[in-house]
Amino acid sequence: MRGLAAVVLLGLLFLLLPAARAAAAPTEPRPEVKLSAPQAGKGNTLTVSGTGWRSKALLMLLVCGRSTPAKGVIGGTNSCANADGRAVTTDADGAFSKKVPVAEPPVPCPCVVHVATVTGEQAAVDAEFVVAGHPTAPLPQQTGGGRLAVLTATRLQGDSGILVFFGAPPSRRLEFTVGNLGSDPIVDPVFRIGTAHGVFAPQWEEQQWRGTIAPGRKAQITLPVQLASGAHGDYSISVKYGTKVLAEQPWGVGRPWGVTIFWILLAVVVPAALFRIGMAIVDKVRPPSARHARSGPRPAGGTARRPAPTTTAALPWFTPDSAPSENRPTTKGHS
Repeated sequence: MRGLAAVVLLGLLFLLLPAARAAAAPTEPRPEVKLSAPQAGKGNTLTVSGTGWRSKALLMLLVCGRSTPAKGVIGGTNSCANADGRAVTTDADGAFSKKVPVAEPPVPCPCVVHVATVTGEQAAVDAEFVVAGHPTAPLPQQTGGGRLAVLTATRLQGDSGILVFFGAPPSRRLEFTVGNLGSDPIVDPVFRIGTAHGVFAPQWEEQQWRGTIAPGRKAQITLPVQLASGAHGDYSISVKYGTKVLAEQPWGVGRPWGVTIFWILLAVVVPAALFRIGMAIVDKVRPPSARHARSGPRPAGGTARRPAPTTTAALPWFTPDSAPSENRPTTKGHS
């Protein structure tokens, strides 16, 4: 009986040991952002500091309008003062401190200071901020995601141009028609455009469409889509409203062969130019005797004279002993 109790107690210890380790393990800190002042006017400087971020992570700091910490940045980075944004890299402990100029975003407040990672695992934090003197407007009312439905197939319109052949970012216009199946009008709906490449998860970006869709009405939506520089291969573009994915559209992007041709030409031209330069240097440093060894001696006048051609005299019709002379006249005509 005592042996059975010991076995049960040992089993309980093994079951509780992982839970105890998990409870004792330190929790991963969450990213936080602090502002040096809750309000400032245009032209001033604001110090933004943060802790709990990923070590050596590149962050982007923006002042954005039509945003709250609870709802995020409505309209994506189109609602931010992108020209006055700043970038900062966190230290080994995941902390940073950066001065950001206070600028007026292109849309009314409420405003936030938007801090987000640029590469790697996505993370973003919005800190409430007031841009003094900037207009304020209420946030657009959004209804449930199930009230919109796509009525036609999505289309990617437009042409990226010749620069895409040399690595420029490919861009298109995503067009589709939606209908309002609800009983309330939808004002300035915010869509989320997802870009997925291969088996990777899509990267979502918010795009706001300006307009009102009345109940029972339909509207044609046009949203810009742009990929990264040098992108090529098979992509998938998704449209989401609320929590519902409305449509997906494949996009095949050709390889930027112009970049490949450029590197091939560079690999051929640069060695040829270096070879020519090297040969010119060798010809300069070579002694004069060795330089003119092949050409041979030249006359003082500087131009070589050709030897006079030798001519052979024509043979006479008589032999020397039979040639006429004063002492021996010719016998022609004598018997």
